[in-house]
Amino acid sequence: MKQKFDIIESTCVPLPLENVDTDQIIPARFLKATTRDEKFFGDNLFRDWRYDKEGNLKPDFVLNNPLYGGEILVAGKNFGSGSSREHAAWAIAGYGFKVVISSFFADIHKNNELNNFVLPVVVSEHFLANLFTSIQANPKMQVRVDVPNQTVTNLSTGESETFEINGYKKYCLMNALDDIDFLLENREKIEAWEKMSR
Repeated sequence: MKQKFDIIESTCVPLPLENVDTDQIIPARFLKATTRDEKFFGDNLFRDWRYDKEGNLKPDFVLNNPLYGGEILVAGKNFGSGSSREHAAWAIAGYGFKVVISSFFADIHKNNELNNFVLPVVVSEHFLANLFTSIQANPKMQVRVDVPNQTVTNLSTGESETFEINGYKKYCLMNALDDIDFLLENREKIEAWEKMSR
């Protein structure tokens, strides 16, 4: 969903697992879907971890634990590895996450998140470990992600780090623009350049 990104303060959902691949984020059988409905993909985020074979919620999975919630998913190292399916980013966005924090993202998945208005924030392993510790100690603690200043802050400890983001993608997130919107916004400049180059 297109939305302007500025400062996001939220509680977090912890997923302290490394090498979570896109097939775990959204299983391959959902790639046959003919819909782009956000709720459909959000409902099936981590499908095989969230539900048993009968379709009942597994109470021991974090998304089903009422202690945790919010717009920020905190994940272990190497998040989004595996296939390049964009459906994984659709599922994360459809569930309602605006930010995913990890110490490393697979490149294609990272770009898919950005293209679907989910901000991947790369932090140090030390910061990530402290974040998991803070969430475990207090599931209601919050994290602040300041997009203009490119900082992420653990509000429980005050610890803060800067994160990198491509300047173009930052502009698009802060102005709720996808790639087509950006081109349309610059249509007059593009047309003027075309006239000059004839």
